[in-house]
Amino acid sequence: MTKIAVVQTTTGIDPLANAAALVAAIEEAGAGGATMVFTPEMSGVLDRDQARAAAVLAKEGDDRVLVAVREAAARVGVWVHLGSLALRRPDGRLANRSFVIDSIGNIRARYDKMHLFDVDLPNGESWRESATYAAGERPVVVGSPLGPLGLSICYDMRFPDLYRALTDAGAQVLSVPASFTRPTGAAHWHILLRARAIEAGVHLVAAAQTGVHEDGRATYGHSLVVDPWGEILLDMGEAPGIGYAEVEPEKLRAVRGRVPALQHRRVVNAPIVIA
Repeated sequence: MTKIAVVQTTTGIDPLANAAALVAAIEEAGAGGATMVFTPEMSGVLDRDQARAAAVLAKEGDDRVLVAVREAAARVGVWVHLGSLALRRPDGRLANRSFVIDSIGNIRARYDKMHLFDVDLPNGESWRESATYAAGERPVVVGSPLGPLGLSICYDMRFPDLYRALTDAGAQVLSVPASFTRPTGAAHWHILLRARAIEAGVHLVAAAQTGVHEDGRATYGHSLVVDPWGEILLDMGEAPGIGYAEVEPEKLRAVRGRVPALQHRRVVNAPIVIA
């Protein structure tokens, strides 16, 4: 079994303050015996005021949150899945990019969010990620202390074809860092994440933002770790903090033996009969 730590945060608008909080969490998680630490989507800055955010967002090589987390991972000797950062691309648009960082501070993988959230909600909230962000183009699986880890971010969870691609490529653990709105979180968060774990027969780790943020938005929280049978190993509720769970490869093998759905998958590319 491998012990992991999940960091649930209420990220604000100051990247230096957010970096300090992440470093403290990584240090605490390492002291708590975690081998790998997972943080939420937008761990560096969470600010829907685009003009204000523009003053602090940086390119990957200049991002101080990324530098601080890499240094902390190396100092503490733990792996970190930095859920995501908003980063400037060379073309002037932004990327919502996650990183897997090893225990000596090297970046092992990057993943840019493929599905962008554009919606008008009944409560009056409106989101247009595609107005600012460029969508990623490639799924990513990376080796980790937990086994092959498939990367995704938040809204990606609604698109099972992505998770089929990740598990077809050998993923045994899925990560879904998120900044989920409260109305959709209450309706769909637990259901969708448990479904993704069950249908693929994998462990799933979803580190989430929580609470009321400095920019006025409210996020759902409830960071989860789900096992391959769909059982919830960790639900962090709404309070910020650090939670721990054990990822057990033997559970994956046992569940896939009982329900060998991955072996029974068929590629459906024949014309559909509409009767």
